Amino acid sequence: MTTVPRSPLPAPRILLTGARGQVGWELRRTLSCLGEVVALDSRSMNLADADAVRQTVHEMAPNIIVNPAAYTAVDKAESEPELAHAVNTVAPGILAEEAGRLGALLVHYSTDYVFNGTGSTPWKEDDACDPLNVYGATKLAGERAIQAAGCRHLIFRTSWVYGARGSNFLLTMRRLMRERPELKIVADQIGAPTWCRDLAEATAQALSQIASPMLAANQAEPWGIYHMTNAGETSWHGFAEAIQAMDEFDETCAPAHLRPIPSSDYPTPAKRPLNSRLNNDKLKQTFGISLQDWHAALALCLG
Repeated sequence: MTTVPRSPLPAPRILLTGARGQVGWELRRTLSCLGEVVALDSRSMNLADADAVRQTVHEMAPNIIVNPAAYTAVDKAESEPELAHAVNTVAPGILAEEAGRLGALLVHYSTDYVFNGTGSTPWKEDDACDPLNVYGATKLAGERAIQAAGCRHLIFRTSWVYGARGSNFLLTMRRLMRERPELKIVADQIGAPTWCRDLAEATAQALSQIASPMLAANQAEPWGIYHMTNAGETSWHGFAEAIQAMDEFDETCAPAHLRPIPSSDYPTPAKRPLNSRLNNDKLKQTFGISLQDWHAALALCLG
């Protein structure tokens, strides 16, 4: 009896939004080993245009949608709530609806800003949400729109994302340390700086497990919300000190004095949570994934 070899399953088509953003840029690389990545930026698919979002997904018919794109101008969102709502709430809901229609999986990224920042205990996925600003409120509404749509979904909440490109705290601090003799840095907001490359690689690991027939046969469906940050915690001031310490041998980096200040001394249009710690135990228990300590990630990013 001749055994006919099985044809390999076709590689999934992965629709990636926000391809020029810091997380999207890394995802474009890490997801390429899982399937055909169709990477779109804001010019290719404007998330503020609901009809364009629906039409694009309908035409591309992806198997997986990965959505790191968001309106992330936290302070500006206070004066542009409609735009923040369109991108952070309406668009994810549409992506979820289309994913459900196609039988596709939606991967979406959210934020520590869905919490009010009280206490000092790391937040768990099922803790009560109470955002302090428009950005956090629109991101929470986006999570709920995805859940209401009923599609297969993974929502990864993260915090304090940075990388070697784009606009983020790391790059801002490195620039200002070269321009000013003293910097006042908030020291009473605590969280986990998270390298965008680690986020992207952890996402690819989770997706590769979901695609594994062995996992599918032996594990309950993993859909839902997960916290995903680098390990450890610090303040913005502590993060700045670590950046400066790793730049100490750079002759172009002057030893700027970093003065710790409370949030009350640095008023912003959007109120920030003091406690942005996220508990990552669920991610480890479900997928066996733990992101490295934030110090190690920063060293690799700057290496």
